[in-house]
Amino acid sequence: MRDALKGRRVLVTGGARGLGAAFVTALAKQRARVAFGDVLHAEGEALARSLREAGHEAHFIALDLADPSSIEACVAASVQTLGGIDGLINNAAITNSGGKSAEELTPATWDAVMNVNVRGAWLMSVACLPHLAESGRGSIVNIASDTALWGAPKLLAYVASKGAVIAMTRSLAREFGGRNVTVNAIAPGLTEVEATAYVPAERHEYYLKGRALMRAQVPDDVNGPVLFLLSDAARFVTGQLLPVNGGFAMN
Repeated sequence: MRDALKGRRVLVTGGARGLGAAFVTALAKQRARVAFGDVLHAEGEALARSLREAGHEAHFIALDLADPSSIEACVAASVQTLGGIDGLINNAAITNSGGKSAEELTPATWDAVMNVNVRGAWLMSVACLPHLAESGRGSIVNIASDTALWGAPKLLAYVASKGAVIAMTRSLAREFGGRNVTVNAIAPGLTEVEATAYVPAERHEYYLKGRALMRAQVPDDVNGPVLFLLSDAARFVTGQLLPVNGGFAMN
């Protein structure tokens, strides 16, 4: 797939670290033109600077998915910087509910997770839609989670939000298909990134032993499927969920 995304204008949410940073880096190395948003300003600026110093195009834009006005501003800035948007990766998400049972979970935590993970992805998709349609090859990739496939315990708000992202992907695919915009979802397993450092060792071990491919999952395992769904090779693929978890949960 070398240069399959050359010149493609892609916006990534939550791109300052973790899987998001891996997507940004992989896209930049594919010679795509990348804009990415995050609430982590220092990390985002540092990543964009390092990629530019390596000869790639990457632009950091402040983004708070809990704030609808920030979403609109991020999309407008991305369009102004890139000249349009061909692809969107809805990656940004928060957990917040990790380690708490359904009985311990508070409405405030539930609402915060849903506002970012579900409402934020919906509003970002809608804000990008006119530009994706105008490109003639618009693609949205929603980052869900395999926790929604097997029902991870003590993670209810996050699991419910990712289940909603999967369902939303199918509905948006139906709505956006008439404008030649594809919408698909990736469901990664537990991946070795900064955001999963807090996950107890026994959960990592549970994943490792339960996978058909019995090794740790790393960001590069997810990059390929995401890049494929953004490429012209996937123009007739829409409304689909692709679990990328080494066979821990099978769809």
